[in-house]
Amino acid sequence: MNFDLWDPTAAVTYDHKLLDELASLRFVDGANNVIVMGPVGVGKTFLATALGHTAVRRRHSVHFERADKLLKRLASAVSTTATTPRSANSSAWRSSSSTTSLTAMDANDTADIYEIVVERHRRVSTIITSNREPNEWIALMADPLLAQSAIDRLTSAAHELIIEGDSYRTRQRPTTS
Repeated sequence: MNFDLWDPTAAVTYDHKLLDELASLRFVDGANNVIVMGPVGVGKTFLATALGHTAVRRRHSVHFERADKLLKRLASAVSTTATTPRSANSSAWRSSSSTTSLTAMDANDTADIYEIVVERHRRVSTIITSNREPNEWIALMADPLLAQSAIDRLTSAAHELIIEGDSYRTRQRPTTS
């Protein structure tokens, strides 16, 4: 995915100036975050991966993973190394970025997300896509205090790009002639 494939004429609205600024990757130099929000199918993940591809072409290290898969991998790492503290396994993901999970997180998942956010805060950039606003994420996490702390860190250093409009997938539906 790259920005050349983005359809600027699509029936979605967003801050074009902000997207141009994000595409410059100055947010990476400042260790700032990006939160891309909007309804299902408007291109949030497309834009996040396009930013990642741009970063790779400019020789930045990038890791993209959905939050649910990231949390499963962390849990798997803990179960295979039962004598290793959970926080030690989480540290392997300090260079990752991910999308927010749509499902509720247990206490371990919440602690892992908190640790990742704290380790990355003001040190490296994270891009998150979500169809929920950050204040709604608290309800998905088992520990409201850790959730608030993580979300405060993420949002205090974040550019928020909001995309509104109709789903691309609906427009790609096959038609009969």
